[in-house]
Amino acid sequence: MAMNFEQARQNMVENQVRPWDVLDARVLDALAQVRREDFVSAAHRRLAFADVCLPLGHGQVMMKPVIEGRVLQALDLQPDERVLQIGTGSGFLTACMAQLCAHVTSVDVHDDFTTMAQARLADAGIANVELLTGDALGAWQPQQTFDAIVVTSAVWQVPPRFLGWLKPAGRLLAIRGNSPAQQAVLLTRTGADGYREDYLFETDLPYLAGAEPPRRFVF
Repeated sequence: MAMNFEQARQNMVENQVRPWDVLDARVLDALAQVRREDFVSAAHRRLAFADVCLPLGHGQVMMKPVIEGRVLQALDLQPDERVLQIGTGSGFLTACMAQLCAHVTSVDVHDDFTTMAQARLADAGIANVELLTGDALGAWQPQQTFDAIVVTSAVWQVPPRFLGWLKPAGRLLAIRGNSPAQQAVLLTRTGADGYREDYLFETDLPYLAGAEPPRRFVF
């Protein structure tokens, strides 16, 4: 029996995302418009709208729809803003953010993620994005600052270099802490070196490569 993707998408928005306190109409519209099933592998296409994380390879996952909704709402992206995404993954969150802001720059350390996401975004007709392959924890450095930054894999601590890429009053959303009780935090720049922290929700995601907790040696 053929799956009704449009009905499944509507059910995802109304029965999963909205009940998890995602009430921003622009965010709900973006989730309803971007074809999530086109951003997953063929093997997981029928699970595109399930309340589960989907494997992407390299130990990374696609966030649950409810997490994506909360992330998009917390970022509060505006039509004139420019966003940096650290961790392109499937490209789905990239596509949703592109619906909400002026431009998305997305960087991923894995070239196959970048290549696949580029093809998916092109097929979706989304042009206000730039995808780059590079190590945001290493040599890669953006050529500008951003209104918002989102880190799509977990970090033990938010790297200070990420905060340096924010504009004044810019905000950064990251999943921070120790698995399995990591916390989504929104850091808003309040001055040259000051930041306000807002704690949003708990979740558990794989770590960004190189941003894992330090190993503890047991004797």
